[in-house]
Amino acid sequence: MNILCFGDSNTYGYKPDGTGRFDTNTRWTSLLQKKLGADHRVIEEGLCGRTTVFQDDLREGRRGLDLIGVTMEMHNPIDLLIVMLGTNDCKTRYNASAGTIAKGLAQVIQKARKNASQPFDLLVISPIHLGEGVGDPGFDPEFDEKSVEVSKKLAEEYHKVALLHHAAFLDASAFASPSTTDREHLDVAGHAALANAIYEKVIDMQKELEKAV
Repeated sequence: MNILCFGDSNTYGYKPDGTGRFDTNTRWTSLLQKKLGADHRVIEEGLCGRTTVFQDDLREGRRGLDLIGVTMEMHNPIDLLIVMLGTNDCKTRYNASAGTIAKGLAQVIQKARKNASQPFDLLVISPIHLGEGVGDPGFDPEFDEKSVEVSKKLAEEYHKVALLHHAAFLDASAFASPSTTDREHLDVAGHAALANAIYEKVIDMQKELEKAV
């Protein structure tokens, strides 16, 4: 079973202290692989700064919509697509509401299906919330208080998208929080907690499919 994990820095495994990337003993994607075992192949496609549809003028190739199609083609056939995007869409420069970000997510899903070599199952994950004060001096000036509020509204809007596109849904904020170090990225405990939640969700999805056969 091929599982493609398409996300941003919290899928990539960016360290909150800015010293690089967590190793394969820490990233939730790698932990998911270990939990699922050799019968599954977890493909890690996380990119720092990735959005749903918004263009980052300072860094190229950050629009998920631009890359999801070729990413699907590179890794076909895909049995399960896990999408966790939205945090970067909350940046002040985009001035986007949770509803607008959800529409961007829907476009990413539609393009993924268009470029897939076969039908696949889909798990939509709304990201962890941004931490209070993430835009304070010494933290990340690309966010502000409004960004935090928008991040808290994503789960409700993403759940609607998941229902519309016949996808499973998981709210990452119910299981993990941003680190106190940067108020934005998962720490070691956060990656472990999210890996457990996604593993259980994937197993539940497989059980439902077996019932349907």
